[in-house]
Amino acid sequence: MYLQKDQALELAGGGARGFGRALDRQPDIGPEAAPSRIDWVPDLGTRIGSRDWWRGLATCTVLCAATVMLTPGFKPLLGAVPSPLAGAEWEETRAQGIAPLGQGATTGRRMAANDLVAPLADAPERPTLELSATLGQGDAFDRALIRAGVGRNDAEAAAALVAQSVDPRAIPAGTRIALTLGRRPDRTVARPLDKLDFRARFDLALSLTRGAGGLTVNRKPIAVDTTPLRIQGLVGSSLYRSARAAGVPGKAVESFIKAISTRLLIGRDVTAADTFDVIVERERAATGETRIGELLFAGIDQARRKVQLVRFAPDATNVDADDESSRGGWFDANGQTERRAVSGMPVTGRITSNYGMRFHPLLGFTRMHKGLDIGAPYGSPIHAMTDGIVAFAGRTGGYGNFVKLMHGGGMASGYGHMSRIAVSSGTRVRQGQVIGYVGSTGMSTGPHLHWEVWKNGAAINPRSVSFASVAQLSGEKLRAFKARVAQLLAIRVGA
Repeated sequence: MYLQKDQALELAGGGARGFGRALDRQPDIGPEAAPSRIDWVPDLGTRIGSRDWWRGLATCTVLCAATVMLTPGFKPLLGAVPSPLAGAEWEETRAQGIAPLGQGATTGRRMAANDLVAPLADAPERPTLELSATLGQGDAFDRALIRAGVGRNDAEAAAALVAQSVDPRAIPAGTRIALTLGRRPDRTVARPLDKLDFRARFDLALSLTRGAGGLTVNRKPIAVDTTPLRIQGLVGSSLYRSARAAGVPGKAVESFIKAISTRLLIGRDVTAADTFDVIVERERAATGETRIGELLFAGIDQARRKVQLVRFAPDATNVDADDESSRGGWFDANGQTERRAVSGMPVTGRITSNYGMRFHPLLGFTRMHKGLDIGAPYGSPIHAMTDGIVAFAGRTGGYGNFVKLMHGGGMASGYGHMSRIAVSSGTRVRQGQVIGYVGSTGMSTGPHLHWEVWKNGAAINPRSVSFASVAQLSGEKLRAFKARVAQLLAIRVGA
């Protein structure tokens, strides 16, 4: 609501003036008004040109004039001017001043030299030096120390002390050696070796310190837990990825797949619902390091049957060349092992002529072809399909350079047209060993291998023969194997 002169009270929103209309007309101040009610300092930004505005302008003008008349003046105040700095005073001031680096500023307090300062001809050496040396592949222990700065006499003495505890050649490459070199009398001699620390083996650390009697060695045995690591899990969509996701090391997974593939076809026989069981060698040191070794156990649980393969070496010092079981390898839970040929053919290539009757390309008539012709690049290696003894190695008729192997049980195989023979008569060869190289000697139209197989002296189709051998542990070996299997299966998963 609003108040108007000589009018009655009006309510907001009522009357002829309309809703919300304010009265902004100031009441006139008559001659009878008191001077104290006059606004001498109005807002000069509003109602420009009115009587109140001119009154405010006059007031502002009077105040500015009074300020100028009452000012004491603008004469500067004179003070003492310091004398310019020079010499050490200037250097000290510059060091503590705040100025751009480009103008010579420095940080901290820098005192100028006085008469008590004696210049040094050479900078003094540190009392001790902390260094490190790393053993390289095939490196000698003393040579690694000499390269790091150790004197020859100290290096040889340290190597002799280390040799009393561990064979220096058995220290793994990449081992880091921490060195401390002491003070020397002058720069013309090498610093003495005061201290040396390194890890000689996974379970042993060595420390050499210099005392009154010279260098002494201190052995620091490290406790190591050799409990193998056992991991189980579902095969899922990929045996490799599932095993890696479960924590099996990459090399162990590869060994696992190779071992299982000797008994099962991974893509056909192994399903997603099967369970894999892996046990690998593991060493855990008290200092926190972990070292993973070879695969010890490979298992696949298919509910209806289990495949369990154990790596077992009966006696490495008493190996019988004619006994498959004495050489060790992967055995099933019953102590039986099966060794298959590394591939279906002794050389990587393609079959150019099969076993059977054919038209001879050089003789010009049809006759029996008693083997397989495998085309391969000149010089490709030829491998023995299985173990045997070289019955013949040399040149013979149309076969050219030829090798014949006797495998036992009435089985024999021959390899012809070689460019070079890699074995000699009477020697024993192992499965997968290179016995020669592809060539085109004898009656041949190009580089290839002629491969024949005989059973009791009669030629048979090489593709019909399975080059596999089976061996069974027995006696003391079988008892030791059973104990090993029980020991591995007793390991807890994830322990």
